Amino acid sequence: MKVESSIIQNKFLRVQTLNYGASLFEVFHKDKKINLILNLGSKKNYRYKHACVGSTCGRYAGRISNSKFRIAKKQYILNSNEGNNTLHGGKVGFSKLPWIKLKQTKDQVVYQIHSVDNDQGFPGNLIVNCTYQLKNKFLIIKYEYKSNKKTHVNLTNHSYWNLEKIKKNKIYNHELKLNSNKYLQIDKDLIPTGKTNRVKNSIYDFLKFQNLGKKLNFFKNKKIDLKHKGFDITYIVKKNSRNFVGSLKNKNSNIQVNFFSNLPGVQLYSAQNLNYKKKLFPYQGICLETQYFPDTPNKKNFPSTLIKANKRYTCFTKIKIY
Repeated sequence: MKVESSIIQNKFLRVQTLNYGASLFEVFHKDKKINLILNLGSKKNYRYKHACVGSTCGRYAGRISNSKFRIAKKQYILNSNEGNNTLHGGKVGFSKLPWIKLKQTKDQVVYQIHSVDNDQGFPGNLIVNCTYQLKNKFLIIKYEYKSNKKTHVNLTNHSYWNLEKIKKNKIYNHELKLNSNKYLQIDKDLIPTGKTNRVKNSIYDFLKFQNLGKKLNFFKNKKIDLKHKGFDITYIVKKNSRNFVGSLKNKNSNIQVNFFSNLPGVQLYSAQNLNYKKKLFPYQGICLETQYFPDTPNKKNFPSTLIKANKRYTCFTKIKIY
């Protein structure tokens, strides 16, 4: 199937999406005349291996340890694609597949994917709808999903945000605030241990706006491998009536982006491993992936990702762009 694009817009924003990976290709601020996310340049590139740039990750966003889990007494063995672990749904996750475009209006587009029983090792025939909608200054991302068997599902959008006009500029001039005072402790393979740490007095504290350049400088001279030279960590979002997750801003462009979601966590990734055909490079973007927690199928104390058979589930992320 060829890569096809769709455009939705209003007087504030123009958003271009792709059927491959149900991806965001462009989030264009009409007043500032700036695209706010990274892309692969050519739409054709989305047919091939890439770092989930702008794509929908599934069936399970994030990592699952040892590529297995149990439901009741039955063990399921998954497709491994990061050492012994499964990342973003396996070797052929949702970000790498063409979705069907169900419908489109001027300000909304809906994609759908059918994932068969045992796809990448996951149980159940799963149907997922991904809706992108514009409402005034909001870009709304909504996922609706249903399976004919009990299964684990965790979906997120993996856009790399860069609010600079010149995308060759790294994210060092961005400031970030997160509505979180705890994050998940991880091991050397970035798998949650099941424990949480408080952000207070640590490099992980974004309770107030913090400059990302200063934060990332903390990792610069440390003798650690590249995947640890930045942030790839899950924050536990503090419950609040507004579903506020966090805010990203850039003084050069005078643009601010606020994130709201009904999901319990946000994965902060500073793109230290980003590298694509000399076009995309480390620290060029920042990901705020609203989602459930990684490795939840193996962590009983985490908010559950297990869905019941034949029941419809919904999650959303609302992104307000100033």
